[in-house]
Amino acid sequence: MNIEQAAKSNLIALRNNPYPGRGIILARSISGDLVQIYWIMGRSANSRNRIFKQKDGGSVFTDSADPLTAGDTSLTLYRAMAEDAGIYVVSNGDQTDDVIREYGWATNLSQMLASRQFEPDGPNFTQRITGMISVVPDRRFVQFAILRKSPFDDTCERISYEYEGIQKGFGYFVSTYSGDGNPLPMFLGEPLIMPVEGNIEEVSSTYWDALNEENRISLAVKFIDPESGRSIIRITNKYGA
Repeated sequence: MNIEQAAKSNLIALRNNPYPGRGIILARSISGDLVQIYWIMGRSANSRNRIFKQKDGGSVFTDSADPLTAGDTSLTLYRAMAEDAGIYVVSNGDQTDDVIREYGWATNLSQMLASRQFEPDGPNFTQRITGMISVVPDRRFVQFAILRKSPFDDTCERISYEYEGIQKGFGYFVSTYSGDGNPLPMFLGEPLIMPVEGNIEEVSSTYWDALNEENRISLAVKFIDPESGRSIIRITNKYGA
């Protein structure tokens, strides 16, 4: 199976997956822009009561669609996308801010997240997934960090991947879960190759349409010019504005 076939197969698998949970894709568009894709899904009323909002330029925050009915928001409201001085971070929790704060003394995501571990939401113990793209001269890279509970005990497994380059039209994908269930089964294995074709509107449409219609909540796509560092964001919300 070649790269095009693998990417197509993985996109079909995503379309057939009722609950991949939160997902991140780090990619390169056909035009050469670097790309970050992030989505959230939800089964409970509290998880579904969310939208994405763009603030402060390149930041995307989760927010309550209806603040009057919001329950515990300790794990559901956070800055999902941020950028600063040539680095672009996306994550499924408040560890986004850790990376922005710690970058400089370290360039490895695992080091920046040394004080964090998986989410305390037993029995799922959702893994923390974080992606970073750097366009800093002489420090250009794409990284993932995954923090998940060990199957043997309560210790944290810390897994990282780094790529020096991505072929145009493709990206790497990780998510929190591999499907629906109680408890939810974790996504395991290496990041998967995915197709990323077209402009920001077309990429947004492709991945919004690929997510389960009942469980999808919000999706954000960021295109980054690797030379100027300028970024644009497109947000799709199921509920609210």
